[in-house]
Amino acid sequence: MMSAVSLAVLVSMILAVFRSIKGPTVYDRILSVNAFGTLTVVLISVYGFLSGRPEFLDLALVYALINFIGTIAVSKYVEFSHMGRPTGGDELGDI
Repeated sequence: MMSAVSLAVLVSMILAVFRSIKGPTVYDRILSVNAFGTLTVVLISVYGFLSGRPEFLDLALVYALINFIGTIAVSKYVEFSHMGRPTGGDELGDI
């Protein structure tokens, strides 16, 4: 049963990679990379359960935190990447 779960997670990871390559917007790509990271956490947890090594759950939690912080950092960078450079329009309105 657990091997079927591992196979389903791997198929989902392949679909997430496909979406990150083909995604129509940058936000779709960020979301698919985040989903890939979440599925990696699930795969690490399943492997730890199958091998009888509960310390893999600690590794999965650390990876989940790194995935979360990385997703927030990339999202902030995409949103505010201009960092004060002029965007071509008058930001103050008509003066």
